[in-house]
Amino acid sequence: MNSSQPSFTAIPLTKGPKHHLFGYYGICPWDATGRYLVCLETDFHERPPGPRDVAGVGIVELATGEYHRLAETRAFNLQQGTMLHWLPSEPDRKITYNDRQGDRHVAVVLDIHTGKKRVLPRPIAGISPDGRTAASLNYARLKSLRPVVGYAGLPDVYRDQTHPADDGVYTMDLETGESTLAVSYQQVYEFLGRQPIMDARNIWFNHVVFNTDGTRFCFVNRWNLPGVEIAHTTLLSADVNGGNLRCLTDYDASHFSWYTPTEIIGWVAFAEGAHHYRIDDTTGAYEIYQPEQLNRNGHMSFAWNGRWMLTDTNPDRDSLRDVYLWDMVEERKVVLGRFLSPEPFRGEIRCDPHPRWSRDERQVSFDSVHEGTRQVYMVDVSEVVKP
Repeated sequence: MNSSQPSFTAIPLTKGPKHHLFGYYGICPWDATGRYLVCLETDFHERPPGPRDVAGVGIVELATGEYHRLAETRAFNLQQGTMLHWLPSEPDRKITYNDRQGDRHVAVVLDIHTGKKRVLPRPIAGISPDGRTAASLNYARLKSLRPVVGYAGLPDVYRDQTHPADDGVYTMDLETGESTLAVSYQQVYEFLGRQPIMDARNIWFNHVVFNTDGTRFCFVNRWNLPGVEIAHTTLLSADVNGGNLRCLTDYDASHFSWYTPTEIIGWVAFAEGAHHYRIDDTTGAYEIYQPEQLNRNGHMSFAWNGRWMLTDTNPDRDSLRDVYLWDMVEERKVVLGRFLSPEPFRGEIRCDPHPRWSRDERQVSFDSVHEGTRQVYMVDVSEVVKP
């Protein structure tokens, strides 16, 4: 094993006094030209967003560091932002973000050059690699059951139903806005054997991720118990139309990403306990992956060639988080930095780094509060991740 450790510098791409964040992991914040990075701008970060709060949606001009505010959103949180994306079919000019309009959450497609907007009838939770299909969730339900990833301002119309038949993961055509209920709560309830606990507790879905060829997606089904933030998690996968529903683990699941069109790597649990596992989505076979070196939970994503995993860690006893690369071939860790996550920033206002690849995979960006305000940072990894 190669134990050499290069030196890296985390460069702030945004600056205070206002706060900036991108949000979740596994999504590229750079446009196709490499000129801009999309992110949110807020006046606060020490409390969760409320129904009247607004975040700016804008782009950072990387050559100058100038932030251009393009729009506003009333559908955001400090963990996932507003699920910002560059539209994969036009990544040089169009972004998508979620918003609240009247009595519904929607998604907006915005041309950053002309300012032209197009509103889609459902919010976006994930986008297929070809940019044709989005997955959508009920963010009002998430706000009531898992506030850290929900949006304030609207009631969950299914709040009195533990497993509603008319809610779940929707798929939406990003051109026409037409949507279909792909997997419902009722379907999962039936599929998992009508467990009595799911009659007593409202269940919710989260973290819908398309595989690398856009043919399937995975997601989690969760419920709470009194005093327990997340009592149980089931990791499931399905075809884009909702067919071939599969249970990948019913023990527990935290964070995960598709490594190939048929393989998931993530911090999940089986009878052997919680570790990083490699899971075959087709057969259900699994194996513990690198339990000695990859022994902490994190938010992982993979370079397109499969060589590198990019991830982070939860805070250690000194409130430090690691952002690092893992070489899947040489089986070595390359730490990009350790960043302070002060004690007040926990729970719903925490700042997970959620590291993200640039399009050429020569830089990574992440969110952090280690310098006092919430900002977006970049580390150049081109000397390590070579083409």
